[in-house]
Amino acid sequence: MHYRDTNGSDRSREIQRASIKCPFCKIQMIPKYLYSCDEKKTGVGVFCQCTNPNCEKPFVSEYVLNVNRYVFSKVRPNADMDKRVFGSIICEISPTFCEIYNQAYAAQQMNLSQICGVGYRKALEFLIKDYIMSEIEDDKKDGIKQKNLAKCIKEDILSPNVKAVAARATWIGNDETHYVRKWEDKDIKDLIGMIDLTIRWIESEVETKRLLEEMPMP
Repeated sequence: MHYRDTNGSDRSREIQRASIKCPFCKIQMIPKYLYSCDEKKTGVGVFCQCTNPNCEKPFVSEYVLNVNRYVFSKVRPNADMDKRVFGSIICEISPTFCEIYNQAYAAQQMNLSQICGVGYRKALEFLIKDYIMSEIEDDKKDGIKQKNLAKCIKEDILSPNVKAVAARATWIGNDETHYVRKWEDKDIKDLIGMIDLTIRWIESEVETKRLLEEMPMP
């Protein structure tokens, strides 16, 4: 197997001729090795091509050093999904929201348009309920967990801005889970925008509360 080192020199290394499954056609075969490059001291990325004549698509596999040769480790995904990075306030209030949101975002990037909205709606529920529970006593939290989201927004959120935006985000999110849409002029982009606005109002409320606690009126 030929490769090019960091200095641009052509070299060769022994690669295990392992039978692997093509990520496209799912046929088990020994791929054609086209090119490899060093990525770290113990592993290499290998640019392969499926040998099924009805496929012949290229993909990248990973090999790790074992004694004197590199053995097959895994087929890499075609691309890593982008992830949304949230601020410290949201990560502290609801790490589960951040996880669910990014799973929905990954589905959206894969054009899974029929399921990503459901994921965003679930993420919104975790964000709202975790935000409410961060503001109340422990003995009241179980009630919030069991409560309908719309009732939580109406009865348990004090901030009028968070209440107003979260309610409308929930309306659009519910459309993503139901057979018939009530808001036909709104779509997934509107839902994401409303979640973003909800996040900003929550962050503003938390930051304001912290400031007032740190600097009370004399």
